[in-house]
Amino acid sequence: MNDKSTKDSSGRYTEHDHTFVICAYKESPYLEETIVSLKRQTVPVQIIMSTATPNEFIENMCRTYEIPLYVNQGEKGLAADWNYGYQQARTRLVTIAHQDDFYEPDYAEEIIRYANLRQDAIIIYSDYYEFRIDEKVTGNRLLKIKRFMNVPMTKKIFYGNRFVRRLMLSVGDPICCPAVTYVREKVGERPFDTGYQNSCDYKAMVELAEKKGAFICIPRQLVAHRIHPGSTTTLNLSENIRQKEDLEIFCRFWPRPVARLINKVYATSERSNEL
Repeated sequence: MNDKSTKDSSGRYTEHDHTFVICAYKESPYLEETIVSLKRQTVPVQIIMSTATPNEFIENMCRTYEIPLYVNQGEKGLAADWNYGYQQARTRLVTIAHQDDFYEPDYAEEIIRYANLRQDAIIIYSDYYEFRIDEKVTGNRLLKIKRFMNVPMTKKIFYGNRFVRRLMLSVGDPICCPAVTYVREKVGERPFDTGYQNSCDYKAMVELAEKKGAFICIPRQLVAHRIHPGSTTTLNLSENIRQKEDLEIFCRFWPRPVARLINKVYATSERSNEL
């Protein structure tokens, strides 16, 4: 990693150590809203954009908002695109911003504050809410379940407890991918398994949970996850891609019959991601 960021003299992270990578695909009508939410952060932030589908729409957005654009001309697919974008950042902290989602103004500020709680942080992530057909949804059944699952990771005593976070992930993934900031020196350069079409984020969390270090959850809803018919999550759920991949992950923790039962219950709860 050609790291251009440095901690300050006290060894603490600052806003200069954090980059948002917007992963853009085709011509999303929500891309500008994502960009604006990052431009409105309460601390100065570094923003870059990566895409495997370069087009005039994306290029115009980058020109308008003065955002560097990187084009992935190598391996294709969701995980490959995320890995590529992640690798273009030159800071110690990286957030992969999805083009459909947006961020509360103090997301970056809170990430830096919580990152400085533990020198061994692996990831720092926040709670989130859903945005459905222009309506903010903060407490449906799925969100309540995930919030409950994340409770241990909001407590300092459990930040570094590998058993607790593996137990949490053994029954599903309560971590919202765009809400995660990765600490590169802990995570490495290829966080996502390109063998997965949809659940590459879940697989990454499971593998990172096995590392020595801290998972830190900010108990505030700082990210809006947009649910709409064209989203990757919605499309992959409709094709049962996610269910097949999740089963493979559950089998890492449980005998196959138990994993199938958990997967069935988990898939039912995840149906709230469909419209």
